[in-house]
Amino acid sequence: MRFQGYPGAVQSADRDRARHRAAGSGMKFLYSDALDFVDPEYDFIEDRSVPGRRAHKDDEYPHEYLETAPYDGLLVSRGIVGGTRGGGKYSEAQALRLGREGARAFLRYPESRFPGTMIVGDNGAFTYRNDAVPPYTVEDTIDFYEDGRFTHGCSVDHLIFDFDEAEGPPSDVAKQRYDLTLQLADEFRRAAVWLGPSFTPLGVVQGWSPRSMAEAARSLVKMGYDYLAIGGMVPLRIDQIDRALTAIRTAVPDSTRLHVLGFGKVDDLDRLAAHNVTSFDTTSPLLRAFKDAKRNYYSVGPGGETAYHMAIRIPQAIENNRVKRASRKGTVDQDALQRLESAALEEVRNFAAHKTSVETAVDTVLAYSRFALREDGHDDTQNERRLAKLREAYLATLRDRPWEECRCRVCQDIGVEVVIFRSSNRNKRRGMHNLHVFYEQLNVSAAAGKIAA
Repeated sequence: MRFQGYPGAVQSADRDRARHRAAGSGMKFLYSDALDFVDPEYDFIEDRSVPGRRAHKDDEYPHEYLETAPYDGLLVSRGIVGGTRGGGKYSEAQALRLGREGARAFLRYPESRFPGTMIVGDNGAFTYRNDAVPPYTVEDTIDFYEDGRFTHGCSVDHLIFDFDEAEGPPSDVAKQRYDLTLQLADEFRRAAVWLGPSFTPLGVVQGWSPRSMAEAARSLVKMGYDYLAIGGMVPLRIDQIDRALTAIRTAVPDSTRLHVLGFGKVDDLDRLAAHNVTSFDTTSPLLRAFKDAKRNYYSVGPGGETAYHMAIRIPQAIENNRVKRASRKGTVDQDALQRLESAALEEVRNFAAHKTSVETAVDTVLAYSRFALREDGHDDTQNERRLAKLREAYLATLRDRPWEECRCRVCQDIGVEVVIFRSSNRNKRRGMHNLHVFYEQLNVSAAAGKIAA
């Protein structure tokens, strides 16, 4: 523990507001760090990194790989770093480096290059959702934020899963977590003084209904918070989020800033703007590159709106588990699968180079997909029905040639490879492209007055 007692409160609001103004006037987008980086020297023809490549050290984060950072700051969760019981994405050595060097140095996101940006820490309440109490104390949370040299940090909270729009009485568990979250926020607010005026504490709001969340927000403002982080939003529908924010905003002064934690419904950002939300964090644009079934590649539509394309799945015949199962079942031998895989890649590249028709390219891909993408338990009829749907989506993607219109580094460097769903270095590059498009669209909306802080 690094502090002894609680001296009088020191306000960091003025400095934080100056930082906020320096970063611009729009609603701030923070990307939730999950060690998402790519090998800038990756060989897409041979599908391998160059010999001697050192993971992380030789790789590049989105703000390094792209010409400009596609976000206004980063959120680092202890659930990603790994807590008292491990389980995060960071190795032990990486977690130690984060604490030794600070988050900006570890993430290679220096203030000198990215002025006015935010580095926000939180405790990752979802990772300990099944525990009776959080595994972190206020004391070690302060230590974590101090070691990481965060600009902002969230109070210790405990996730409440209930959401009762009828405003009925809470469950015993919900009430216990509600009271504990407020108690820990009070302790954290006083302890955070030790981190100095350059650090801004965020009080986390948890609740089981709009009214209870409003009461929590009101209590946090009374404690001295002027920046609140709204938790428990991930499982809620957008209309439920709307009701919660309406209740919270009416309970606190207009000057109170709001951050929405884990806002994945990025097509509804105007709903956040309507409540004067200052900032939000999400991983959605990058994750959609490889977790969304249909909308993997972002682009700008003819009317300036965000449009979506389905990436073309050509899994690796040697490494993909589904392809391996098809080979083991004797559906097709491994050598034949590899020939089909090579032909699919070649024809997509030939189409991009105007050497073959879009129909030939897609049909060659589907000849491989017939085996490589077959769902377990599906018969031939079900398989062909799925391939027919993929055919239409793949034709649309290739006919539009969206990578030719995009000026981001990903599309400029690797061309059609960006729309091929295959291995981490392609998929995460596509995710970085999505971040670029998303952030550009966010700024365009802010400039047009559609989304403003």
